[in-house]
Amino acid sequence: MRAFVLPDFDQAPEVQELPVPEPGECEVRVKVHAASVNGFDLAVAGGYLKGGMEHRFPVVLGKDFAGVVDAVGPGVDGYAVGDRVFGVVTKPYLGDGSFAERVTVPVAVGLAPIPEGVSFPEAAALGLAGTAAFDSVAAAGITPGGVVLVAGATGGVGNQAVQLAAAAGAQVIATAHTDAEREHVTGLGAAGIVDFTADIPAQIHATHPEGVDVVLHFAGDPVSLATVLKPGGRLVSTIAQSAEQAGVPQESFTGVYAVPTPQTLGRLAENQATGLTRVRVEESYDLAGVAVAFGHFGRGTLGKLVVVIAEEETA
Repeated sequence: MRAFVLPDFDQAPEVQELPVPEPGECEVRVKVHAASVNGFDLAVAGGYLKGGMEHRFPVVLGKDFAGVVDAVGPGVDGYAVGDRVFGVVTKPYLGDGSFAERVTVPVAVGLAPIPEGVSFPEAAALGLAGTAAFDSVAAAGITPGGVVLVAGATGGVGNQAVQLAAAAGAQVIATAHTDAEREHVTGLGAAGIVDFTADIPAQIHATHPEGVDVVLHFAGDPVSLATVLKPGGRLVSTIAQSAEQAGVPQESFTGVYAVPTPQTLGRLAENQATGLTRVRVEESYDLAGVAVAFGHFGRGTLGKLVVVIAEEETA
């Protein structure tokens, strides 16, 4: 099979031919139709996780996937060949990834069915970013009428978070700069916008002198953002690893490490199917274009970048 791999540390990723993997105990093998790009993928490709996780070279890059089950390992219940599925490759080592024609994944975490009405590219864009947003909004304890600042609103995580916070009844303030970004986040449900290239605290205090109830931190300096919190407010971050790093009291901080449980993935897929939330696929690439997609991601995106590996079959 063809796969986009990191051959070794200090080597550039490339497309290689690899043996087709066989599913292990409690795993399924998925014929990948689509995958999407995340910051985690660029970190692995750049060697930034060296020493942090086991690497089994050649490391197939990619976390998010959507496709069809084409083989079932021993001990699997609930999935069969032909099922449309999506999720996040969740293993204790780096080696198996979704930028490939086939990937094996455990059924206990990182896997869920794709409901009717959701395409493979849409499902592929949901997993990691959607889980981070879902877990962050859940941790924030948002109440109707609360004011929520989403820092990093134009990225994949922020896109989902703006919609989820608005659906929870919050008044959402989103970060954006260009006219296209402003239009996009407003369409997602943002009631207010601050320019992330200017002084965010000054802009917030100009319209909300008392501050905001919640900061969802997906980009920017958390210490600066923490200054806009009301007393008793909460900063939820997928980046900062401690309250001290975020510049807030311990009781005001929640760090989020996204865990794509089947239940969370199921909620994300249901939200997409019903229209409660939606993903924006900004651009699509083929497997040979993943390196180009990485460059695009590094310059900033307005939504998700999807790698189409196999075309969807039609009846």
